[in-house]
Amino acid sequence: MDLDPAQLRALDAAVTHGTLDAAARALHVTPSAVSQRVRALEASLGRVLLVRSKPVTVTASGAAVLRVARQIDAIAGTLSAELELEGARRTISLAVNADSLATWVLPALAEVDGVDFEFHREDQEHTTSYLRDGTVMAAITADAAPVQGCTVERLCVARYLPCAERDFAERWFPHGVTKTALRRAPVVEFDRKDELQRRYLTRRGAGEATPPRHQVPASADFVAAIRLGFGWGMVPTWQREDAGSDVIVLDERGIDVPLYWQQWNLRSAALDRVREAIMAGAAALR
Repeated sequence: MDLDPAQLRALDAAVTHGTLDAAARALHVTPSAVSQRVRALEASLGRVLLVRSKPVTVTASGAAVLRVARQIDAIAGTLSAELELEGARRTISLAVNADSLATWVLPALAEVDGVDFEFHREDQEHTTSYLRDGTVMAAITADAAPVQGCTVERLCVARYLPCAERDFAERWFPHGVTKTALRRAPVVEFDRKDELQRRYLTRRGAGEATPPRHQVPASADFVAAIRLGFGWGMVPTWQREDAGSDVIVLDERGIDVPLYWQQWNLRSAALDRVREAIMAGAAALR
């Protein structure tokens, strides 16, 4: 199979920038040229790769080709860096859960030189979807099963504890964490994908409960909402200090979430440096 680099770049640019016009501006060609290159790639492979919506999206076949296109680009970037070509910097795209991004990931990566980062924030249960479609080169995930074409390593265990503001706890949990209290007490969730609170309710025998819910989709603001008494929520142990002294742990029996590092199975000096920094940062949490 012969793959034309210009055609692969056109596919990547169209998906990255959302439209053929934006891809054309990024590649310094006309929109017609981008369209022709993508159609030629589709013809050579006998597959429809792009859904020409706004923004454009990839088909299942397109996701596979896009992943290869970005891997080839990563290899080319590594070669440029090794040859010390002028301006040779690498862009590393990562999918990271919000709690890790807001606490330990950025400090861990701060000393990695020569790399421009593109972060995609997603729940740890769902970050591997970005690996599958080629959007990112690596991800922090709760999934121990490697995505096709990726390697996986264990990072650490994130322990989440049910926490609440002190006055809130006295009001809603006067007799401790009981099933009756859990059925009534308001809950703070990150977003609709956040299952940690539901998992805790199930563990305590209140899985059928439908208490009032607040959704706060930002890690720092999530903790702030708990501190302000909106409800109780599951807070990672490494974020407890940020919560302040007015936020207490309701129950030491929390939820443990193993975290893993998955990355493309290719040699890249820049990606290797990122991996080493992430592994060191996770080791400091243990």
